[in-house]
Amino acid sequence: MRARSIRSLARVGSGHLGGCLSAIEVLTTLYFGVMRVDPTNPQWPDRDRFVASKGHVGPALYPVLAEKGFFPMEWLDELDQPGGRLTKHVDRFKVPGVDLSAGCLGQGISVAVGMAAAGKLDRKDYHVFALLSDGELDSGQVWESAMSASKYQLDNLTAIVDRNGLQLDGWTDEAERIMPLEPLADKWRAFGWEVRDVDGHSIEQLLPALREPSAEGKPVCIIARTVKGRGVSFMENRKEWHHRSISAEEAEKALAEVLGRENE
Repeated sequence: MRARSIRSLARVGSGHLGGCLSAIEVLTTLYFGVMRVDPTNPQWPDRDRFVASKGHVGPALYPVLAEKGFFPMEWLDELDQPGGRLTKHVDRFKVPGVDLSAGCLGQGISVAVGMAAAGKLDRKDYHVFALLSDGELDSGQVWESAMSASKYQLDNLTAIVDRNGLQLDGWTDEAERIMPLEPLADKWRAFGWEVRDVDGHSIEQLLPALREPSAEGKPVCIIARTVKGRGVSFMENRKEWHHRSISAEEAEKALAEVLGRENE
């Protein structure tokens, strides 16, 4: 999945590669180990929903959807191309399997709360999963949504924070320049959520955290501790890889590292 994401963005020339690579295990675990979906019927009313609140994760999500069977693998070559069906930021009107067009950070969790509330009202047993970047937690709308989810006892909602610690301007908890997030787990608990803190690159930790039912009446927040640019040494924990151009030479080096590690 990492290799496919790198190839797609190398073909385009730029994108949010760092944040895509940090979310690979979360996305793969959701679609192949947790979520109830039907690739032959993407709008199945009883499916579980996935909201990519960090909408720039599209180039990492698309290989997962293709592997799951929502669309042909050849579509990956269309990313950000004229007339292509795949956009860097997810678009539900163009891409089978995408439940929300996203990109404006902070809004996805609000929609996820609405989806979960609708499920309760309609007496449906589907679950809603929302993937948030840690940088977008600076948005006040996120915390309004957190209050609403707790108030309405949305135990059919799971928020996953991609806690890679970096946003566009630097480290999320660099107090002099950016709004610090810690103590992050305590904040979610204070808003009435059940919190699970896991290694976001460990499928062994992600699977039970995502599968286990929440305590009665509580939404779940999973803080997935990740590394921006995971798997590529010259990208890991580097803020410049939040969004930048990638050269053909850099892409070759990145692919050699990723594929080499996978073969081991």
